[in-house]
Amino acid sequence: MNIIIVGCGRIGAGLARTLSLRGHAITMVDHDQAAVEQLEQSFRVQTLVGAGFDKAVLLKAGIEHADGLAAVTNSDETNVVIARLARIFFKVPKVVARLCDPHKADLYHRLGVQVVSPVPWVINRFADLLSYSELDAIVSLGDGEVEIVEARLPALLAGRKVSSIAVAGEVQVVALSRGGTTFLASPETLIQKDDTVHIAVLTASTERLRALLALT
Repeated sequence: MNIIIVGCGRIGAGLARTLSLRGHAITMVDHDQAAVEQLEQSFRVQTLVGAGFDKAVLLKAGIEHADGLAAVTNSDETNVVIARLARIFFKVPKVVARLCDPHKADLYHRLGVQVVSPVPWVINRFADLLSYSELDAIVSLGDGEVEIVEARLPALLAGRKVSSIAVAGEVQVVALSRGGTTFLASPETLIQKDDTVHIAVLTASTERLRALLALT
């Protein structure tokens, strides 16, 4: 895939390195010439000095043939302008913008911009690490509203159906790990002793999940 990254800070550079190692062709755009030159010396990546919201710069970066664009500057406003320009004007298939202020997430979603805001995830992860919990968060989705958690099921749930620990729109069992094998579980799957369950849960419904698992 051909991917344009706008913003050569720590996030942008790290993203460029990761995607490059996965075999994608990366073009980095930033107004800081020293930053892009340093990145170019670190590993193989195309770089371009200029403002990411400048159509001429984006055209030079190859946006007309880009499969994806990430706007990860330190400015929320700049990121959303770049993202909307890429998505609406240039019709880039995959566009993501970094969002520093999580309070703006709803606004950007209404504008049709997919955003990544690390703040809610960081807060929840710190809380998990600082407090004892039998629920281990593995992945945070969206802006932190949904998490995939892992839990070792208590013995008292053995023999019950997976559907007994599901709540429509709030808690959904994704998979079970049993005897070294992980598999997708149906609502009728029976729970066995020492099963580990992987569950998608709304962050706001975590306590309800704990009650279902008898972990409170």
